Amino acid sequence: MPGDSAKPVLRFEHVNVSFDDVPALRDLSFELGEGETRIILGAAGSGKTVLLKTTMGLVRPDSGVVYLFGQDITGMTEHELFDVRSKLGMLFQESALFDSLTIEENVAYPLLNQKSIQCPAEDVSRRVREALHFVELDQTLARFPSQLSGGMRRRAAIARAVVTEPPLLLYDSPTAGLDPITAHTIMALIVKERDLSNTSSLIVTHRYQDGNLVAKFRYNPENGQLVPSLNGHESPRNTRFLVLREGSLVFNGTQAELEASSDPYVMKFRRQAGG
Repeated sequence: MPGDSAKPVLRFEHVNVSFDDVPALRDLSFELGEGETRIILGAAGSGKTVLLKTTMGLVRPDSGVVYLFGQDITGMTEHELFDVRSKLGMLFQESALFDSLTIEENVAYPLLNQKSIQCPAEDVSRRVREALHFVELDQTLARFPSQLSGGMRRRAAIARAVVTEPPLLLYDSPTAGLDPITAHTIMALIVKERDLSNTSSLIVTHRYQDGNLVAKFRYNPENGQLVPSLNGHESPRNTRFLVLREGSLVFNGTQAELEASSDPYVMKFRRQAGG
C-alpha cells in the first residue's frame, strides 16, 4: 500500500461524510506518511475542503475512521481534539489573518493560545521573527494585514502555520487568486518547509503547476533556490496525486501515473499545466 515505507501521519479508512443526505466524501481511503505530500485535485464541490476539515476533526464522518498521528479521532471530544490539532498547521484559502492584530501578533497567536504547545513566553518573539524571516517578511511585524498585498498576506499566513513547527501542514488552495509569479513564490515556500523540516503535507489546489513543482523540485539550502530533483524526475520524497470526483477518490498515484492516465476526468487536470 502507498506510504508503507514511512510511518503514517494520517490515514482515512472507508470514510463517508454527508450533508443533508448529500454525499461529500464516499468510501474514502488513503494514507500519508512522515515527510510525504499528497496533492489533492478535483472540480468544485468534489470534496477537497471537506477532506481537510475531516482531517482536522471539524467534520465528523458518518462512517469510517480517521487516524491522525496514530490516534482514532472520529470519536474524540472537542477537548481531546485540541491537543491533536496543536500538531497541525493550516493555511486557509483566504489567509484568515485577524484584521485587528499586527502581523507579529497574528503569527504569535497559536504559540500563545494553544496550551499544549507550551512555548515559554520568552521564546515567542524569537520564534515569530524566525517564522517571518522564513517567508521573507522580516519588516512586517508592526504592520496590519490590510497594509500587505495578497501575496504577502498569504506568506504571513504560512508563517503562522509553521511557527509551531507542526509535523503536518494542510494547505487549502494556497495559490488561489494570485498571479503566476506570486503563486510560484508561495509554492517554493511550501517546498522549502517540506525539505527543511521533513513536514507531511496535504495540498488542495486547482493548479496542476503547483503539484508539478512539489513533485519535481527540491529546496537547495546552499543557494536558497529550488532545483530539479533527480535531473527533473519525481522527488524521492513520496509525492502522490489524489483526484476527487463527487466525493469519490478516482485516482491515487504518482505524477507519472497521472500523466499516463486515459481517464477523461483525470486528464483535464493534467491539461491545466499548459494554462
